[in-house]
Amino acid sequence: MKGSAPTPHTSLAASWAIQRRVIGALLMREVLTRFGRHNIGFLWLFVEPMLFTLGVTILWSVAGAAHGSDLPITAFALTGYSSVLLWRNMPGRCIGAIEPNLALMYHRHVKVIDIFAARLLLEAAGATISFMVLSLIFSVIGWISPPEDIGKVLFAWFMLAWFGFSLAILMGAWSEQSEIVDKLWHPFSYLLFPLSGAAFMVDALPTTAQEFLLLLPMVHGIELLREGYFGSTFKAHYDIGYMAVCCAALNLIGFAKMRQISRTVMPE
Repeated sequence: MKGSAPTPHTSLAASWAIQRRVIGALLMREVLTRFGRHNIGFLWLFVEPMLFTLGVTILWSVAGAAHGSDLPITAFALTGYSSVLLWRNMPGRCIGAIEPNLALMYHRHVKVIDIFAARLLLEAAGATISFMVLSLIFSVIGWISPPEDIGKVLFAWFMLAWFGFSLAILMGAWSEQSEIVDKLWHPFSYLLFPLSGAAFMVDALPTTAQEFLLLLPMVHGIELLREGYFGSTFKAHYDIGYMAVCCAALNLIGFAKMRQISRTVMPE
């Protein structure tokens, strides 16, 4: 009597290859859906955040706005507003992301995490390219000096991206359980903006205000980013260990919520 055939198991390498293809296909679909094939197409991915950061930089320069330090206003605006675009736009792209992609869930390889990952990678790529291009242009024309410690700049950018990713996963999962998340996130994100460290230096604030604002994880990332750029010209205040713990906690809660909603998502 013949024994039953063994059930084939997909190796980790094969699973990762499938995952890459799925996310790559979703990325292409997202690019075409958001930017289309007309005008400059996918170049809007980083041109749009570049225009926003450049506009803020010009307005601040013309107005001669004060920011509590001796840093050039161009450098201050670039490091502040580019980092805000990195972490703030991610949750907005994940909130309500599942419903318009329900038809794709018929494919057994397409999971909720794939939809989130494609959108988050796209947002991170746009903000990163914008930051790099503007940094290069401003350095070439002499508006800012090159970073003093490129390693700190890269690490700070990674931490800010991690914070945006973990917050986005949580908000995206919550939004599938309650529509109020979408209503609350937009005003909440605008309230977070002036507290995020983009428009001020922590060292210029009173001690009580510093203690309060340093409870926000993104402030630590922006302070580290600016230290990487201008470490010898100002005193940075940050605790990357604290920021990492906050990001890890958001990740755990977010993945738990995402696993919960993955069991209830019904493809259309």
